[in-house]
Amino acid sequence: MTIKEVAQLAGVSSAAVSRYINGGSLSEEKKERVRRAIEETGYRPNLMARTMRTGHGGQIGVIVPKIHSDSVSRVTAGITLRLSQENYMTVLGNTEEDAMHQIRYLEMMENNQVEGVILMGSILKPEILEAIRSCRVPLVVTGQKVEGVACIYHDDFHAARDLAAFMIRRGRRHFAYVGATEEDPAVGLHRRMGVQAALQEAGLDPEAMPRAISRFHVEDGYGKMKELLSRGTEVDAVIGATDRIALGAMMALKEKGLRVPEDVSVAGIGDCWADTICCPKMSTVRLDYPSCGRMAADLLLRLIRREEAGEGSQPRQVMLPYTMVDRESIG
Repeated sequence: MTIKEVAQLAGVSSAAVSRYINGGSLSEEKKERVRRAIEETGYRPNLMARTMRTGHGGQIGVIVPKIHSDSVSRVTAGITLRLSQENYMTVLGNTEEDAMHQIRYLEMMENNQVEGVILMGSILKPEILEAIRSCRVPLVVTGQKVEGVACIYHDDFHAARDLAAFMIRRGRRHFAYVGATEEDPAVGLHRRMGVQAALQEAGLDPEAMPRAISRFHVEDGYGKMKELLSRGTEVDAVIGATDRIALGAMMALKEKGLRVPEDVSVAGIGDCWADTICCPKMSTVRLDYPSCGRMAADLLLRLIRREEAGEGSQPRQVMLPYTMVDRESIG
């Protein structure tokens, strides 16, 4: 089966089939005819030949900080779904939060002729920022706002502030916060600042709020909450920087004999799958991770096709909305 035969079956030119395969401009009607013809014939383009001919292999690099994260999996799903619609394959790099691995994956992907890269931002050390800004292929960052770089990110500050304000309106006054490393600006710094801003606006002392730094695991959220309770902390509200951290904190509170939500309100941020099967069900702020992935893929495709502003122009940076989800754990 050749590209010419696919074109004849679809009733289009060979050039139209080539544009479809390579993600070029084509009317929706022609796209559908070519798609049906490819499905009917089982045609598969020779990716090696295309790479030699065009210098591009129809591949997009996706670099993630960890693969066991619920949020990462949902962003990745959004990315791969959108890219597959344009006949792109994804090459996944899992860095396990290692800065050198991030840089090596970026270099490897550039040198192996991916057409673009989506990097899920977490801890962005100076050397990583330098590698991002010097990347030779189109690049989009998700989850962090990076000056001078195309980004899709969440409104972490206001999400955390509104969550804390909601709990204050429910009568809570003695907050504890189990956060994340502030080397991660979005999850670590901005969410903590959002909670403290709500306390200050309510006339409470934000600096008096007991807090601890946790890793992104239920087990560590549990351990850090136990540490706070061991200090004799008076608490009637706990916020975790993520849902996993909040779930661990809730386990520690229950173990201490405290009732959730009667004695202590608990909430997280993110809206992970476990929130609806724990008891009580976890209240949270929903961040739209699948949309983040789809929008990042769309933005990258526009950069690849030069439909976005070019060098010297301000890159597109999109902040996503959020939604409060009031289940049972706030009360």
